[in-house]
Amino acid sequence: MSQATAPKSGRGWLARLIYWLVVLAVWGLIAAMGVIVWYAYDLPSVDKLSAIQRKPSLTLLDYKGRRIAEFGDVYGAPVQLNELPKHLPRAVVATEDRRFYSHFGVDPIGLARAMYNNLRAGRIVQGGSTISQQLAKNVFLTPRRTLKRKVQEFLLALWLEANFSKEQILTLYLNRVYLGAGAYGVDAAARRYFSKPAAKVNLAEAAMLAGLLKAPSRLAPTRDLKAARKRAAVVLNNMVRVGYIEPSAAQAAKKKPAGLRRGRAARGRSARYFADWVMDRLTDYLGPTERNLVIRTTLDRAMQRQAEAAMAKLFAGPARKRKIGQGALVAMAPNGAVRVMVGGRNYGKSQYNRATQARRQPGSAFKPVVYLAGLEAGLRPDTIFMDKPITINGWSPKNYAGKYRGRLSFSQALAYSSNSIAVQVSERVGRDRVVDAARRLGLTSRIRSHPSIALGTAEVGLLELTTMYAALANKGIGALAHGILEVRDGRGNILYQRRGSGRGEVARPWHVAELGQMLTATIQTGTGRNARIKRPAAGKTGTSQDYRDAWFLGYTNQLVAGVWLGNDNGAPMNRVTGGGAPARLWRDFMQAAHKGLPARSLLKPVGGARPPKAGENLFDRLWKSLGAGGSPATNNNSDKRGDP
Repeated sequence: MSQATAPKSGRGWLARLIYWLVVLAVWGLIAAMGVIVWYAYDLPSVDKLSAIQRKPSLTLLDYKGRRIAEFGDVYGAPVQLNELPKHLPRAVVATEDRRFYSHFGVDPIGLARAMYNNLRAGRIVQGGSTISQQLAKNVFLTPRRTLKRKVQEFLLALWLEANFSKEQILTLYLNRVYLGAGAYGVDAAARRYFSKPAAKVNLAEAAMLAGLLKAPSRLAPTRDLKAARKRAAVVLNNMVRVGYIEPSAAQAAKKKPAGLRRGRAARGRSARYFADWVMDRLTDYLGPTERNLVIRTTLDRAMQRQAEAAMAKLFAGPARKRKIGQGALVAMAPNGAVRVMVGGRNYGKSQYNRATQARRQPGSAFKPVVYLAGLEAGLRPDTIFMDKPITINGWSPKNYAGKYRGRLSFSQALAYSSNSIAVQVSERVGRDRVVDAARRLGLTSRIRSHPSIALGTAEVGLLELTTMYAALANKGIGALAHGILEVRDGRGNILYQRRGSGRGEVARPWHVAELGQMLTATIQTGTGRNARIKRPAAGKTGTSQDYRDAWFLGYTNQLVAGVWLGNDNGAPMNRVTGGGAPARLWRDFMQAAHKGLPARSLLKPVGGARPPKAGENLFDRLWKSLGAGGSPATNNNSDKRGDP
């Protein structure tokens, strides 16, 4: 009996399984159709296909109104497929969508392969979008990865395939796709990277352009030429695999890869590090905007070129022998208005801004903060210390070359950059007092309370450290580093204008005057002798451990400048100290920047630089002692005649 009913039971189970699979398929189809109908209801208008949405243009001027940079998307001339060399569209198809001419807008095989590779890798390593889908996304949709966007992208790709030929779709794609560095379309990219129209690109250049589609911002040759060439080699291999070119042609293109050919206007542009720094801060002032903007900055175009020339001179000469890989230079007015910013030796090869983004040990360039704290605690320039080996909690700082000078005055100790006495001062007045002085001058980086803080072991940025020195040049009035003076829209309406009185007094003028005299001695007789510029100037050298960083920072009555030299990977230089190449670079720049300007004395201490008596305004007395009439404008953002 049981044997007779067994087959029937098996057939019933199979029938039920088929029944429920059919039910699930029907309901799945209904659900999928519902999703498609729901998202199809608010598909964007297809009118966007013919309308190019341009982003606003931005024009940067220096503080005298001279143009220094322009930003905005670049669109080349519209090109037809038959106007392009065959290897350009073929490079794109071979890399982005090799079944472009056979699918219906969506490539099931490519999609399945991408899903398999992504599952095997455990992350997204490959996309399955066709050129039609990419065009739909670029023109009609946002880059956000959502179910709604993917469904609408699918529907729009089908619409494109139904209404346009393959050649028309590819033409639209090549004219609209983003290829990095603000360039939209292959013609704009070819002109930006190779200084030629897209109709004239060779095979290696076509491969590089096609390779940018994977990650246009990261792979742009202006940002990383090595990565762009590596990706171009992958494109050439794809073209061989599809049968578009012979292996010998690919090999020849690899041996002679595409390189940047910047036009005359592009080569002449300077201040790109400064322009990037200003652009990053623009939204803090205005928020998002779609208007064309004209931005008057604090930069001095002529001075910027002088700084770049001085930097180029260094790297054309002793830099290689001394194993100096990079450099940065910042100059500002005493109130913090940035006049110059050089963030590296070559912007085209590296957009990393070492003036604003890098954090390095300043070494002895930090010591003026320690000595200011000492002056505020009652020490005098003639206070005597013993320059000798010392040990604090098991830690023993050493002087440069192990040299100790015995009895030194407070002022001499700074001029000779004694590590021993700097630590003695810090421990005598208290590290908290040193940290407080640093914070008042403008230090924002983290600083740890350890005896070594006196030797500049806390990592700081060049812009940050230069701003601290600006407070000294500004007679104790705190400086705020800034680069924007005014922003107007395309119609001339003022959207932002710099106002405000700054940070106020951060150090007493008599202490600043005494410290300035001590820093003047550093240049005249101490470690900064290579920075002498035949006019009153104060400054300090800095060298970190193992010659990894070398600094010189200093100021005149009119300008503050800081220099850093080193290597991005922290590798030691060949015995480069702050008193060597950095001091000479600072000197070369400052001499050029001050050419034609009157020599002005630094603020000098009066009456022993004593604190004022009750009711006495010593700052006014100091000011009058220099022969200046009236009351000083302690923090005026306007530019005076004779100031750089």
